[in-house]
Parts: sequence; structure tokens; C-alpha cells
Amino acid sequence: MTMRRVGDAEWEPTVPALVQLVAAAGAPRLRAAFAAAGLDGIRPAQSAVLVPLAAGGLHASDLADRFRVSRQAVAQAIAALERHSYVTRVPDPADARARLIELTPRGREALRVMRSHALDLEKRWQRTLGQRRLAELREILQMLLDAESGRLS
Repeated sequence: MTMRRVGDAEWEPTVPALVQLVAAAGAPRLRAAFAAAGLDGIRPAQSAVLVPLAAGGLHASDLADRFRVSRQAVAQAIAALERHSYVTRVPDPADARARLIELTPRGREALRVMRSHALDLEKRWQRTLGQRRLAELREILQMLLDAESGRLS
């Protein structure tokens, strides 16, 4: 990695910045995979909303809490996904006033494309890192995720 100079101090990206950059680097390939599958109107950032819906419908507020973003941000993503038939809103059987966000068949297809893309990305990382270092990376990332979620003391 090249170092940049900021004033008199040496500068290098923080670990969180590197994690974000690595994650963002896969977006062009994911967009291409969506296009190849005929899935238009979905951006990689929006597609993350589909993942927790694989287990069943959720309220928009639950999605906002899960992603630690505003309800408005989730509402905008859901509206865009709904316009392109990736999700639908259905009445909540437990609360007639509430609506659940559920995947449509098109949303499930997008999830399949995302999973395939993620597995391909993991294979590329394994070629770069090797099996042992990839396993260590997975363990470290899970440990950090647990710590940020309050599951570790």
C-alpha cells in the first residue's frame, strides 16, 4: 500500500475505511451480475435490504434497527425496491395497522444472484489470501461484528 503525506505526518487509511473500500470494490461486479440476470432497477446498496427478508417478512422499523439507519433511509430503499417488484408490503396478521415487507419471486432471484456473486468473491479472496488466512479473516470479522453488536464484553 502506498503511503500519502498529509502535512508532516504519514497517512494511511484506517482499518474501517479499508473494510468499506473492499466491500465497495465488489459493487461493479454485482451490478453486472444483476444486469446479466435481467434484474434492473436495483443498486448494490439497496440489495442489502433483501438479505434479512430471506427469513420472512419484517417491519420497515425492524430493518432500520438492524441496519442502524434512519427509518426514512429504509423507507426510500423499500420504495425503490417495491417499484421494481423486488419486495411487496402485506398486512401484518398480528397487527392490522402495520405492514410487513416481504420478498417477491424477483427479490428471491436477486438474493440468488447476490449469493452467487458473494461466493465468487470469496473464491477470489481465497486465491489471494489462501484458505488459512481467509478463515482467519472470517473469524476476525465475525469477532468485530459481535463486539460492535454488543455480544462480546
